[in-house]
Amino acid sequence: MSGPTRVGAVDCGTNSIRLLVADVDPERGTLVDVLRRMEVVRLGYGVDRTGRIDPGAMQRTLAMAAEYAGQCRELGVSGVRFVATSASRDASNADEFVAGVRTAFGHYGTAPEVISGDEEAALSFTGATGELRAHDIPGPYLVVDLGGGSTEFVRGTDSVEAARSVDVGCVRMTERHLRSDPPTDAEVAAAVGDIEAAIDLAAERVDFTGVGALVGLAGSVTTITAHALRLPAYDPERIHLTELDPETVLAACQSLLHLTRAERAALGFMHPGRVDVIGAGALVWHQVVQRLAGLGVERVVTSEHDILDGIALSVAGRP
Repeated sequence: MSGPTRVGAVDCGTNSIRLLVADVDPERGTLVDVLRRMEVVRLGYGVDRTGRIDPGAMQRTLAMAAEYAGQCRELGVSGVRFVATSASRDASNADEFVAGVRTAFGHYGTAPEVISGDEEAALSFTGATGELRAHDIPGPYLVVDLGGGSTEFVRGTDSVEAARSVDVGCVRMTERHLRSDPPTDAEVAAAVGDIEAAIDLAAERVDFTGVGALVGLAGSVTTITAHALRLPAYDPERIHLTELDPETVLAACQSLLHLTRAERAALGFMHPGRVDVIGAGALVWHQVVQRLAGLGVERVVTSEHDILDGIALSVAGRP
């Protein structure tokens, strides 16, 4: 492909489904946004407990997939990649989900790709790190993509050096442990046990030492950053590439964890679909930041660009 190409990328995770339509210049490897959308559909609701996608969650997700496909056609997208992560990996009725997405994106011949944790990590790294060097943020980077059902740890500078996906996320930890409002000390302690075990697992494969910047991705991290910045409303331009010291991030995490759901809902930057899971997201991020701060990391960077951007770039790179 020699000139700019308009592509579509869909990231369907445990908690949300997101769409990016962008013009890609393959020679430069750059993106110009045409449209970004995010809807909370909770595809992973109950999967950890039942092993199946909930019928209501299936319906919400497939309806949004059809809406996204329509927008791609209207905007003249040439190709679409639809990446599905943790919830659809774990569900026994994943075939119904696959068939529904195929129908929605029939114009493009697109099916959901249930990618490995390693590929997910590579796409997240590509999407997240493109602008870091241009902003004089030194590597090596530890990129952490904190999702609903899983969290990816990826280390690299120009490319991925090591990666590990572990099964902790804001939805999974909420359903498994943080049932009270606000969570009890016993619930928090149980969740911390799971999170610390997962971080230990990641550290077996991914070297946490000598990291230049810890880079956090996805809705939990961006929401925590909005809280740390005391934003009156969600503002992606303010949040993107924000650098905070670990102490500020840890304080924001503790604050969100211990608020009631009503208090979280009253925050101007809070997406309604994150109200009941942000406490668990904050707890996961708290433990990650605390671990890296203990190893000397002083720069915690938030990126609004993540796996969705990596997916879009990968579409342009396909024949």
